[in-house]
Amino acid sequence: MTDIKEIIRGAAEIIQVDELEKRLDEGRPLRIKVGFDPTAPDLHLGHTVILNAMRRFQDAGHTVIFLIGDFTGMIGDPTGKNVTRKPLTEDDVRANAQTYREQVFKILDRDKTEVRFNSEWFSDMSAADMIRLASQHTVARMLERDDFEKRYRANQAIAIHEFLYPLVQGHDSVALKADIEMGGTDQKFNLLVGRQLQQQAGQAPQVIITWPLLEGTDGVQKMSKSLDNYVGINESADDMFGKLMSISDELMWRYFELLSFRPIEDIEALQQAVADGGNPRDAKFALAMEIVDRFHGEGAGEKARDRFIARFRGGQMPEDMPEKTLPAEDGGIGIAAALTACGLTASNSEAFRMIKQGAVKIDGEKVEDRDRVLGAGFEGVLQVGKRRFARLTVQD
Repeated sequence: MTDIKEIIRGAAEIIQVDELEKRLDEGRPLRIKVGFDPTAPDLHLGHTVILNAMRRFQDAGHTVIFLIGDFTGMIGDPTGKNVTRKPLTEDDVRANAQTYREQVFKILDRDKTEVRFNSEWFSDMSAADMIRLASQHTVARMLERDDFEKRYRANQAIAIHEFLYPLVQGHDSVALKADIEMGGTDQKFNLLVGRQLQQQAGQAPQVIITWPLLEGTDGVQKMSKSLDNYVGINESADDMFGKLMSISDELMWRYFELLSFRPIEDIEALQQAVADGGNPRDAKFALAMEIVDRFHGEGAGEKARDRFIARFRGGQMPEDMPEKTLPAEDGGIGIAAALTACGLTASNSEAFRMIKQGAVKIDGEKVEDRDRVLGAGFEGVLQVGKRRFARLTVQD
């Protein structure tokens, strides 16, 4: 039986949850459709959020349809655009589609993936057929879409072919008899059109699952190459590992939820261990190693971790730093008290001030929580500024 909680973890919205539960209870492989316009073939981890969800459906025994929009790619998706987007050429579409296929099978199971192109049914569609399709939606409904409405109110041009895009994407669901369609939160309008067209065609309307746009390594903007806050899936193991280690402790848990294949229970156990005073660095190591292994092969993550540690120790830590062992009173010791006890700050007040300034690190990772507790069994290097170091062990 499909574990619905595991499959939909991290999802932004489900339309409709009760329909999803009913279909999962039918005991048959559901048809899960996700469409990709081959416009940006150099994928980063933000793109993989939905691919990971597809893989979880595959592992649960369902049929995943990787739909390459070679026809819609030549229209140009207007989603989120404030100007008419230039359509791709047929040669562009072919080249990008091939690159997409080469990259996505680093995550998806090739043997369990149905790869389709929407030119299969649209190439044979006549002008009369397209007019009939266009008659199934109104201009008023189209202008309910946020980006269209904003452009209309701003007197910016909207080409007629852009109105066709949601209809064409929706018709894909009819052609494929999709049970579920997934997409980013910015695709919700298009996905709803698919439900409408299926109902008009006498099909059960597809369930919609939308997924959030993953924040980049800066923790603020969505992951993007143009913002240089991305982790590319074709980057070297060391670059990938280093970028993942640079994310904040808070963002790490969101990456676990959306990018990791670990069971929810395992992630919750890691969170509890950190809450009990464990080192967040160890959890981040686990995340980075898992993702590096996924794209570079088993064992690559451990090797990248070892090289990361060696670079850190060789480039930043003195060999003759003082060592300190402190008792774990009431289960642990606060970071401020630990810094003061190690002689790295003159007082807890100074410690708090240095944390606020971003000058405190543990094993090279910046400390952001002034109330962090180092639990029994903690071992690590505390650092204040560029020159003050101490190796700390917390014992029962």
